[in-house]
Amino acid sequence: MPILDRRKDRFVEDQDTRVSVGIDFPFGRVPNGDGFFKTTKTTIDAIKNNIKLLLQTNQGERLFQPNLGMNLRNLLFEPMTEDLTIQIENNIVDVFERWLPFVELRNINVERRNDVNQTKINIEFNIRRAPNSLESVQVTFNGVGNEDFTAIGSSGGTTGGISGGATGGTSGGGGGGGY
Repeated sequence: MPILDRRKDRFVEDQDTRVSVGIDFPFGRVPNGDGFFKTTKTTIDAIKNNIKLLLQTNQGERLFQPNLGMNLRNLLFEPMTEDLTIQIENNIVDVFERWLPFVELRNINVERRNDVNQTKINIEFNIRRAPNSLESVQVTFNGVGNEDFTAIGSSGGTTGGISGGATGGTSGGGGGGGY
């Protein structure tokens, strides 16, 4: 007879650290690891990777998924106005509703530094099945084509960061309903 898991956060708490949830970003080989690629060990880390990839993917970049992505890099050299900020926030909400429906957005903050052509987007979110947890992902688009990603956990400290000239959008990621 099977034992039912009746924990409230059973979709968020990852009990077995031997089990990988998704592929970590950027791709990297893990010598003597549990697989060929680096992997995420928690659902939260996999969802953060999904969010980062979704934000940096241009529409039409992913084969057989022409509507996946947000085209945020195209807005990098546009003059930052209140209307453009609202357009970016609305686009994020619409894209998340379609591709990450299990993520509930709490706050979206778009900052622009015109002197260095930099746009910084900070997203606070929680998983719908765990409404009391609050996580954060920060993505910075630089004018030279490099993106910088920082995932900030609910404790306020940095729990992981990825930086470099990523091309993004080519990985499916994991995390219970990733794209």
